[in-house]
Amino acid sequence: MSTSSQRPLQGDAALVRAIGVFALAAAVINSTIGGGIFRMPGALAAQVGSAAPLSLVVGAFAIIPIALCFAAAGSRTHATGGPYTYVSVAFGPFLGFVAGALMWISHVASSAGVAASFAQQVANLEPAFGTPGARAAFIIGTYALLFVLNAFGVRLGARAVATLATIKLAPLVLLVLGGLAFVDWSAVSFSPADVPSIGALGGSLVLVMFAYSGMETALVPSGEFSDPAKNVPRATVVAILLVVALYLGLQIVGQGVLGPALATSPIPLADTAGKLFYAGRTLLLATACVSMGGFLLGNLLGSSRLLFALGRDGYLPSIYGRVSASHRVPLMGLATHAGLACFLAVRGSFDALAAVSGGAICVVYGVVALAAWRLQRMGVAERGAPFRMPGGALVPLIAAGIMTAILFTLKGDEWRAIAISLAVLVAVYAVLHALRRGHAPASPPGA
Repeated sequence: MSTSSQRPLQGDAALVRAIGVFALAAAVINSTIGGGIFRMPGALAAQVGSAAPLSLVVGAFAIIPIALCFAAAGSRTHATGGPYTYVSVAFGPFLGFVAGALMWISHVASSAGVAASFAQQVANLEPAFGTPGARAAFIIGTYALLFVLNAFGVRLGARAVATLATIKLAPLVLLVLGGLAFVDWSAVSFSPADVPSIGALGGSLVLVMFAYSGMETALVPSGEFSDPAKNVPRATVVAILLVVALYLGLQIVGQGVLGPALATSPIPLADTAGKLFYAGRTLLLATACVSMGGFLLGNLLGSSRLLFALGRDGYLPSIYGRVSASHRVPLMGLATHAGLACFLAVRGSFDALAAVSGGAICVVYGVVALAAWRLQRMGVAERGAPFRMPGGALVPLIAAGIMTAILFTLKGDEWRAIAISLAVLVAVYAVLHALRRGHAPASPPGA
């Protein structure tokens, strides 16, 4: 075998376009239904009481326009990078870098938080994993397995994501379908009059947006999608509609079965299932573990490709823009994302990062909405007929406006954390830009 066949390959042309519409829809669902859904019903009930389902409906009106913007932008720009690529093409490299780097930091934090919660769920099933040493060993082993699954090619990673999405969805769908018959509808309200305050509704929407987020991770490996002009819009919109319907059903069943106890339950879905049928609590705890494992796998698959895109474009060392010769995957991106998330998971917890991560995602979503409008106005269409949003700028402006409104509900500490993160990112960009200019070859005479 020749030496050249073993040499790492560079750029999007080295990637394999093996992710079809079903695998992409499964990836969006898998990246969205992670750890948040197993905690969200109780948290929403604690914030807005019986009107918690209203928060999910309002959140749906926010996330559906965002999904349309992602579908439009993703059908027009096909290079790996997701929001980083969309914003770079629309507004230039600086805003693209900020969007991409902020999204990656948010995803590292969310991956670490879900992994920490994953370890806690496992400890509820098997108390031996509750000790600090066993917990750390479990988290490290989890990330090692996730790395191996992704390192052997995008097809294996995508199939594993699709399989885990199917396994975890079945018990959740059954809980909704079986639980609706036992709902006490007096405990469920869609009336704005039952919302304690505008501030409570705004705070709940930050949590809802965090729970609805995930499509941006699944759409990062654009360079590995087959027929993205058709498959990205179909997969994105269908997946988000299914997620909204499932979340709303789970909230209604949880409130209608547990009543006021939902607001104080640390494992609301498991407690709901346990009240409905024998062994339901154990089944939902196991489902939570599968769900979180699937989320972590999808998060690693997508976020490692974001590092690949930053390396490809010179914002990180060039090694990040290379893929392995044997399986065509960005090993450096996989190792970096898994290693950092593993370190944070061993040391931290999910709760402290949720609001900041949700706020950061809202910033990214708002910028992507504006990028989708600009890409459509510019007529960018890299491969095939792109998805065209109806109403011109109407949908993107609505989406960006909703994200801005949600951001104004953040607390001072959360704003400061996001502002500090953005300041650090700008400094990193400035340093890398200066280094690239310093190492640029001299212009030829007469140029």
